[in-house]
Amino acid sequence: MNRPQNTRVFAISNQKGGVGKTSTAVNLAAALATKGMNVLVVDNDPQGNASTALGIEHGVEVPSTYDALIDEKPLIEIIKPCPDIENLWCVPANIDLAGAEIELVSLVARENRLKNALSDYTAARETNGEARLDYIFIDCPPSLGLLTINAFVAAQEVLIPIQCEYYALEGLSQLLKNISLIQKHLNADLRVSTIVLTMYDGRTNLSSQVAEEVREHFPKEVLDAVIPRSVRVSEAPSYQQTVMSYDPQSTGALAYLKAAVEIAHRI
Repeated sequence: MNRPQNTRVFAISNQKGGVGKTSTAVNLAAALATKGMNVLVVDNDPQGNASTALGIEHGVEVPSTYDALIDEKPLIEIIKPCPDIENLWCVPANIDLAGAEIELVSLVARENRLKNALSDYTAARETNGEARLDYIFIDCPPSLGLLTINAFVAAQEVLIPIQCEYYALEGLSQLLKNISLIQKHLNADLRVSTIVLTMYDGRTNLSSQVAEEVREHFPKEVLDAVIPRSVRVSEAPSYQQTVMSYDPQSTGALAYLKAAVEIAHRI
């Protein structure tokens, strides 16, 4: 797997909850890290599920995304390495982040806070002689507030997980409209580059129909790899692991690995 020429920054977003945003963020990150890439996951969701899945401590006393966004604390003082996967780091999130939506409203350059923090961090890595990051995945909350806007401004690419169930495309038009507004006013380089079909059940007609419909609407963006409905993917976070380390031979792990390789080969 070749390294990208520049760091690729993905915002993983869908305003619908329960579509596999966090599972997709942490497992794609873990898959790329196991292939030797340098990967950072930014947990930008107050629930802190990405931090849990990566085995990162994220209690209220732990420096988190909140401190970077509100107090401009350098990320180099916040980032923690993933304990069971090399080359994988995480900016943890905790419940403090829930208040950031309100606190950001009155701050200067409120939409650029995350982008500036990541720029400073990549510069600090270079100064310290550390290897460049290849991928950054920003796990967004299931809403279109200031936390998600910060992710869109910091990213170049949007990755949208879509579950293969009824109402899959509902709400997607609003998300695309918001992305269009970000492109127009805050980040002209942003684009929807990747759509991942999640919770696919090959035994049902519904999954096949939804997959077909999504591919029809977004032929270039949808990955060939689909993520099946998998018990192992659901179980892994309860052991504070990604499925890549919990059960690397499971169908879920192999599907995320295939998706990661496909993303790496896309420009």
